[in-house]
Amino acid sequence: MRYHLSTLALAAACGWLAPVAPAPAQVPASAPAAPGLNLMPVPAQWQSAPGALRLDRGFSIGFAAPAAPRLYAGATRLLRRLDGRTQLFFTEGMPATGPRPGATLRIEVGRVGALTSGEDESYTLRVDDAGIVLRAATDLGALHGLETLLQLTSSDADGYYFPYIDIRDTPRFVWRGLMLDVARHFMPVEVITRNIDAMAAVKMNVLHLHLTDNQGFRIESKTFPKLHQFSNGEYFTHADIGKIVAYAAERGIRVVPEFDVPTHATSWLAGYPELGSRPGERYVPWTAFGVADPVLDPTRDSTYRFLDRFFAEVLPLFPDEYVHIGGDENRDGKDWRENPAIQAFMKKNGIADNHALQAYFNRRLLKSTDRQRRKIIGWEEILNPGLPSSALVQIWLDKASLFKTTGMGYSALMSKGFYIDLMHPVAEHYLADPVLPEGKDLPPEQLRRILGGEATMWSEMVNAQNVDSRIWPVTAAIAERLWSPAHVRDLDDMYRRLEPTSARLEELGLTHLSSRDVIARSMAGAAGDPAPLHVLLDVAAPLKGRGRNQNHDVHFVTSPLSGFADAANRDPRDARRFNESMRRYLAGGAGAERDRLRAMLALWIANDARMPALVGASPQLAPVAVLSQRLKALAETALALLDTGSADALDGAARERADAAIAAARLPAAGTELQVVDAVAQLLASRAPAAGR
Repeated sequence: MRYHLSTLALAAACGWLAPVAPAPAQVPASAPAAPGLNLMPVPAQWQSAPGALRLDRGFSIGFAAPAAPRLYAGATRLLRRLDGRTQLFFTEGMPATGPRPGATLRIEVGRVGALTSGEDESYTLRVDDAGIVLRAATDLGALHGLETLLQLTSSDADGYYFPYIDIRDTPRFVWRGLMLDVARHFMPVEVITRNIDAMAAVKMNVLHLHLTDNQGFRIESKTFPKLHQFSNGEYFTHADIGKIVAYAAERGIRVVPEFDVPTHATSWLAGYPELGSRPGERYVPWTAFGVADPVLDPTRDSTYRFLDRFFAEVLPLFPDEYVHIGGDENRDGKDWRENPAIQAFMKKNGIADNHALQAYFNRRLLKSTDRQRRKIIGWEEILNPGLPSSALVQIWLDKASLFKTTGMGYSALMSKGFYIDLMHPVAEHYLADPVLPEGKDLPPEQLRRILGGEATMWSEMVNAQNVDSRIWPVTAAIAERLWSPAHVRDLDDMYRRLEPTSARLEELGLTHLSSRDVIARSMAGAAGDPAPLHVLLDVAAPLKGRGRNQNHDVHFVTSPLSGFADAANRDPRDARRFNESMRRYLAGGAGAERDRLRAMLALWIANDARMPALVGASPQLAPVAVLSQRLKALAETALALLDTGSADALDGAARERADAAIAAARLPAAGTELQVVDAVAQLLASRAPAAGR
């Protein structure tokens, strides 16, 4: 037997696990966390044993006691998904509602879990020749165990099976969230619900909906209807919100709303300009992006009466204990600074600066949230000595702020390092730990105040068509960072497991894989073959950061998001394979690796010959043709180097051509960058293995 123990302390009472706070620990040398398994997140503790439980048509599910509705629904979903994946056509189409003698899967749960931060989500799962036993203190833990069981589903020539295994699992952090911005570009209910399914599959437990911003107000208000009526008709009705909240709750996921105040406020002011800090201003929701000046006037009592009535209407739609108030990016405070009445108010009340004025606003706003029995979350700019101890601070600018905030006695969430809209490689997000290495020596009471983190999907450059491809599968890696022990950080093993995880997510209805093909077919035109575009998409990634809209003057709310860069994704598949083969080749793996490299290089050279016909039928592909030409020149350079075995064998002119090809290949085209340039540059700089077979 192999025994895998995390750095977490695990309770064994009643065979259940208690929630464990993150403990200070050194990060050991990384090693595969789950060799041979495709689990994501990796469990806290597990043992494997030789043998397997074979699946057949008789697979069935029973409960130790009558199942609560949420657990029964989860077990039913498991049965349907497992039957769909295996095509075994199970004899029993539904689980038993209670005990079932001889059930393949027996589920034992202590109680119904509360959808609150810190609830017990632990579980144990055992597969042996007697069957499968899933135990959990709450139904929330049992839902996680069901997802683990689905991930264990394996196959060979003899059919489908579950490997023998004993798992004891509990999350490292209690808050594992996804922030989805539906204000810049609206996301319909079906987009939200399929992403909730994906979150549940990787054991995330908080959906943070960013509902208001300068570009739109995305929730119906019956009290103040001009809020949503001035936002191009795209918003969630009260019924929509009810459906989202119920759908999430059935999967063990909380929904936290964000109403951004006093900043990012243009959509508040479009219908109710009297709330603003510029008297007589006519506000219109932005179609551009960036930081805007409009801000609520914090000096007027009418502002707080308005907000009090608004929160009294909408917060009951969200049963969660928290409401997010935004509060970020009032960096210049221009509208406050240029308003004489506001300046006079500050002077009269001894308010020194804009930060202090925002603190005053927050204190008055708290009366409204307190009346609704909600605690507040805000971005780190809300931090000030007068903030109530119940407030939760979300860190996005600087990891040092996380330690400062928790050192002041506040609980905090980490989003620094988890901005998935910036299109950085999965590895960067995976290694962005909320605690380590800088916080390894923090006292335990401060560590407990680091509740976890959220992946943040800002929607300037995404819409309903391609948003799934920007969230997944990278968020599965972040989910693992927030669930699994700190030492689970081997990149090769993570990427190995990410591919089957991505395929499983597609089973849930996500479009993160298919949206690329939809865009490529559209770009190729009715008569075109998109295959050459697929070759390029496998080696090109969108520009990182704000590179596609650096000055906020190219893309707007109404701009199409159906181009080559919108189909491209971080970590393109063939680029990763090429780079890994090059690494092994340069480390001395001559023969087989050289052949793999040559095959890919030959493909890229041949692919360029197919581009002129595509461009002739679809002129929008002209920038993509430039990318293809640069890839071809780069591939020819790499082939020449592989043939000679060393850059030393190149004459002066050939070396200049190689340098020029690499330099050109580094330039962006069609909003993307080739991801194989560094590998060829390393080949040029190396003393590679001798050429030959």
